[in-house]
Amino acid sequence: MRTSHLDAASLETLLAAAVAAPSIHNTQPWRFRVNPHDQSLEIRAVPERMLPLADPDSRAQYLSVGAAVFNLRLTAEHLGRRPEVWLLPDPGEPELLAIVLLADPTGPHAHRARDTDLYEAIARRHTSRMPFTGRPVPDPVVVEMTTAAHTQGAQLYLPEIVGTRRLLRLTAVAEARNQASAARTAESRHWITIPGTGAPYGIPVTALGPSDAGGRMPMRDFTGPLPVPRLPALRFERHAQVALLWTSHDRPQDWLRAGQALQHVLLTATVHGVRTSLLHQAMEWPDLREATSLSRKRCHPQVLIRFGYGPDGGRTPRVRGQAVTELVGEPDATRP
Repeated sequence: MRTSHLDAASLETLLAAAVAAPSIHNTQPWRFRVNPHDQSLEIRAVPERMLPLADPDSRAQYLSVGAAVFNLRLTAEHLGRRPEVWLLPDPGEPELLAIVLLADPTGPHAHRARDTDLYEAIARRHTSRMPFTGRPVPDPVVVEMTTAAHTQGAQLYLPEIVGTRRLLRLTAVAEARNQASAARTAESRHWITIPGTGAPYGIPVTALGPSDAGGRMPMRDFTGPLPVPRLPALRFERHAQVALLWTSHDRPQDWLRAGQALQHVLLTATVHGVRTSLLHQAMEWPDLREATSLSRKRCHPQVLIRFGYGPDGGRTPRVRGQAVTELVGEPDATRP
């Protein structure tokens, strides 16, 4: 398979897009390695950036890596490459979650305008933990978001008002459990950063959202009793719009596909000026995760997405190219 040399500028573009993916608590639980001989990127899990209590099975970590893989695919196509992806390519290397081969296109490169819009949305997409206006997102946009999930092997369920309230109640129960657990509170608090420290991971205090004075939106409380300035409570939207991302199976490869679906959905929303935030709390408790599943379906919930129109929200930091280790040697003939 023919592959041309990957120059430094293209590599930096690829990595900047990959690390822009969302990750639980902004742990950025990935490490990238480039093989200059076969022009491939390896994405590996970073054990020290796991969450043993909130994510004991590493499911959320796999979702995060899957989102990074989608950004790599989209950026490779933007650069005129044809990405080929292998998920969990080597059972003997459990930390190797994916390989993206950056092959040259076999024919004339026809990059669709829609893909260009998605690529440009990578830099703009980020979580907004602020109140939304409550203005409904139009049905055509919701259909595009649903189609985006489906194209990546996942499903997006858009509940009615009663179903939305049920999912938010389950999220609120999970958040209450998290706040009642000193160990879980400490784990979340570990990822809060103070301005001026230059920490490349975690969530700055300035990026945290306010609490909901009306008690309708169970936003995650990272700070607990920390002596930091607290934003005043605000009234969140009365009728929230949420979508449950789910898969038919619940294996590690399904989590990686769900992460790609998640990022496709988030970028589609961003293209249309729709803000998003992730409500993951119920997924962190096995009984509550099961309770969010849909009746009469083989449904494995992965994450709850809140979406709507509202303020930009605060940004979180990202690690740059130092996370990459150059590999040397001949291409690995044993790869699939």
